[in-house]
Amino acid sequence: MAFFHLFPLRNCHVKTADATRPGDILTGMRILVVEDEKQIAGFVRKGLEEQGFKVDISHNGDEGYELAKSRPYDVLVLDIMLPGRDGLSIVNNLRKQRNPVPVILLTARSELDERVEGLDAGADDYLTKPFFVEELVARIRAVARRRDGESGNKVQIADLQLDLLSREAERGGRTIKLTAREFDLLAYLMRSPGRVYTRTQILEHVWGFNFDPNTNLVDVHIQRLRKKITAGDEASLIETVRGVGYRMVKEEA
Repeated sequence: MAFFHLFPLRNCHVKTADATRPGDILTGMRILVVEDEKQIAGFVRKGLEEQGFKVDISHNGDEGYELAKSRPYDVLVLDIMLPGRDGLSIVNNLRKQRNPVPVILLTARSELDERVEGLDAGADDYLTKPFFVEELVARIRAVARRRDGESGNKVQIADLQLDLLSREAERGGRTIKLTAREFDLLAYLMRSPGRVYTRTQILEHVWGFNFDPNTNLVDVHIQRLRKKITAGDEASLIETVRGVGYRMVKEEA
């Protein structure tokens, strides 16, 4: 059983675990936290990373908005009161651009009007300070599952199935051995079958933002994945979109 430490903060309490949970369904998901209180943001980042997230931090609403527009995050965690653009404005503008990324709002106030305004703006959930990271993790899990339409820990395309909890893959009854990076890449593609991802989007999500733009990492890993998930006369489920990137097929041809 993991032990937890409570960190007293001015506006929130953050509970963090002393170890990651291998195989957690959230492992590899990329989260943007926009919070101007640097101490709070630091503790939140530590707590989420210990639970298997990849976390980016912004302390300014304008910067946070630009990041949210330009990078493929799985969930946004936004403080409402921010320097520059506030959290409600960020949500409003993202929704006007038809950006469906799930959003959880953080607020130090508990007035009903503010919560209603945030949900009406297009936020998926809210969390009132003070809070614990374990509660934030639960809410992130919930909004991510609603986005992906997941009813459990498994995703499946044709006869290829991933167990996001045990991090196991199988196709047609045979077990497929994948490296941690290969699993994260395959899970990323399978969460949105039919959607085309550019090489840059894949690099940013699976490898993080510090990479050589001229690298062929994505192409090499895609080739390895195709060999591992395709045997005999099985159809290839990963398609190349020339000049753009890659996608998982929606149904097996």
